[in-house]
Amino acid sequence: MTAVRLGSGGPWEGIVGYSRVVAVGDQAWVSGCTAATVDGTVAHPGDAGGQTRVALQTVERALTDAGFSVGDVVRTRIYVTDISAWEQVGRAHGEVFGDVRPATTMVQVAALIDPAMLVEIEADAVRGAGA
Repeated sequence: MTAVRLGSGGPWEGIVGYSRVVAVGDQAWVSGCTAATVDGTVAHPGDAGGQTRVALQTVERALTDAGFSVGDVVRTRIYVTDISAWEQVGRAHGEVFGDVRPATTMVQVAALIDPAMLVEIEADAVRGAGA
């Protein structure tokens, strides 16, 4: 089976050497998504909930580009720089995945690639796993 590797044009993909999403057969893995815009600025500075929504839009776009949907997501990983924002982040995650209910983890990390970033989200999907 051949892997499909798609980028989003983000500023770090070429430097670090990664794809936004890699799909093989009925499985897809979405790299960590943040609130970074195409020009590298960070949307919603200081707002973990707003950043989560932007990151999840990027996750959804990557899945769609690879032929999957959010309903196919079986696992998410959420990295936050301040765990006290868990409820804002969790509510935004629930807006997208409340009916899907993937396995998920939220952990606090010391920092993300840009100090303005508060949230980063990864997703794994299996086509047809739909909720």
